[in-house]
Amino acid sequence: MSSSDSEHTIAFMGVEGANADLACRQNYPYMHTLALSSFEEVFEAVAEGRAKTAMIPIENSQAGRVAEIHNLLPRTNLHIIAEHMQKVEHHLYGVKGAKTADVKHVYSHHQGLLQCRSFIREHQLTTHIHDNTATAAKDVASWGDGSKAAICSHLAGKLYGLDLLAENIHDAEDNETLFVVLAKEGVDPDPADGMVLTSLLFTLRHIPAALYKALGGFATNGINMLKLESYIRAGAQPSAQFFMTFEGSPSQRHVQLALEELGFFTHKVSVLGVYPADASRGAE
Repeated sequence: MSSSDSEHTIAFMGVEGANADLACRQNYPYMHTLALSSFEEVFEAVAEGRAKTAMIPIENSQAGRVAEIHNLLPRTNLHIIAEHMQKVEHHLYGVKGAKTADVKHVYSHHQGLLQCRSFIREHQLTTHIHDNTATAAKDVASWGDGSKAAICSHLAGKLYGLDLLAENIHDAEDNETLFVVLAKEGVDPDPADGMVLTSLLFTLRHIPAALYKALGGFATNGINMLKLESYIRAGAQPSAQFFMTFEGSPSQRHVQLALEELGFFTHKVSVLGVYPADASRGAE
């Protein structure tokens, strides 16, 4: 891949037609997508210059957080430069000429199957777990069996030449995945232009009520905290690391004051990125 191509490439974990691929194409239609088999490879692609940016999922409103990402973020020098809320829609796709009544077996990622339980139960389908909704679509296409169908995105169904049998079969309408975009260089958006978010990692000092004290500056300075998660780092001593996202930029005085207070009660604070919020946050 030439340097010119890499400047217009965005990497994701999965295969063509996966929901991450769909998120990349919808939010960055002018970029080429690069499918890779692991999150580690995605991070490496950006660090090595094979891709300009990467899009990775942080959490899903139905399935919860993507735990693997929290172990990778502390080990990377990449920066979060954007976030995107992606609506997740599940559809039933079968081989050419198949009908919904023909389908006896359905294939998808385990979350795709879980999130379409009512449809599956109503049609008395036998479920089969795949690594990805898109690989399920690819396999169904290769089998050419009208009794087998995939639960996947419209993109996957079209990429693998399947027929749409049933649309929007998911149980919940508020199913969304939060993706963040990573790059080698950070950005510094002006809060005057719209909502700005800051994400960071920190580890507390071993003192009583450390978390309460560390967060006190955010309360007294009126900062809206959007996310606070703790987890034990892989291979580390049993002390929790915290991932935090809040509204505001370190360029603002009230945020500076809160970060100063946070620093008193932590061993280390690492800013992962300062970036514009998804437009949907302003509509909440």
